[in-house]
Amino acid sequence: MTETPPSATRRFRGRATGLAVTGTALVLAVPFAATAEAGQAPAASADPVSVLKFTAKERKDALAYWTPARIKAVGKSVDLGPTGPKAKPWRGPTLKTVGRLFFVNARGADTWCTATAVKSANKSALMTAAHCVRRGSSPVNTNFSMVFVPAYSKGKQPYGAFAVRSAATPRSWETDSTNDMATLVVDAGKDGRKLTDVVGGRAVAFNRPVGGTISALGYSATRPQLGEELLRCVGKAKKKDGGQAIPCDMTGGSSGGPWFADFNATTGRGTLVSVNSSLDSMTPTEMQGEVFGATAKKVYDRAQRG
Repeated sequence: MTETPPSATRRFRGRATGLAVTGTALVLAVPFAATAEAGQAPAASADPVSVLKFTAKERKDALAYWTPARIKAVGKSVDLGPTGPKAKPWRGPTLKTVGRLFFVNARGADTWCTATAVKSANKSALMTAAHCVRRGSSPVNTNFSMVFVPAYSKGKQPYGAFAVRSAATPRSWETDSTNDMATLVVDAGKDGRKLTDVVGGRAVAFNRPVGGTISALGYSATRPQLGEELLRCVGKAKKKDGGQAIPCDMTGGSSGGPWFADFNATTGRGTLVSVNSSLDSMTPTEMQGEVFGATAKKVYDRAQRG
């Protein structure tokens, strides 16, 4: 799902390729407009966090929009080639906190990313990539009709779907395509239960030194999975262009997927230390992610109070 054409490159710290892929445009004639947080200052302000909010009607319409048929169609609309040797289908316990994040992008095309439910004060937060929320360096180009489906697998939605009511990103992403991470807040499910009461939430580590073995997961738009199954890459993290990188060949659709440190493959538990952000090339061998520092903590804190 890319917010720029495949031939374009994102302008952040030398990274080659963003991870979102555009699906088939199966959208309403007039996109919903995401509204800025009340009192939000202009981009030039000192506020390091930018927040989008969606109305109750927009959230209701988003849930109605993402029918099983539409979800199936968007997966079939994108084929980014065969799944690479580094990305393996996840065969461990169900990862209830990890799911597909469906939305309509700023150009009106159906698409998806990957996101993770995290521990939060409001029990309603999830983390993903900023480019799954809005186009970098373009304040007006925001995504809409956003719905999170935890533990999605082959059309199954075992814990239901949760409409996104707000999305916090670094203002530096909005203005300069840096700090590609976001924290979203979702409504309660149909039964009135909050997200992490239903699926749990992973702990998030900020200011963690780069290194150690990382498990990165995502719903890559490569075949045969085409976003229907969760894939995992495992590798040692290293510093790269101000961020971090691991060996991985997942591609579009895995955007925003979790990087877990201290991941236990038996229990499926780990600590979130980054998210899938960008690739080293169009035929990837390396996945890159941000180092969650002070800016990421401010974004997370703003969202978890929302």
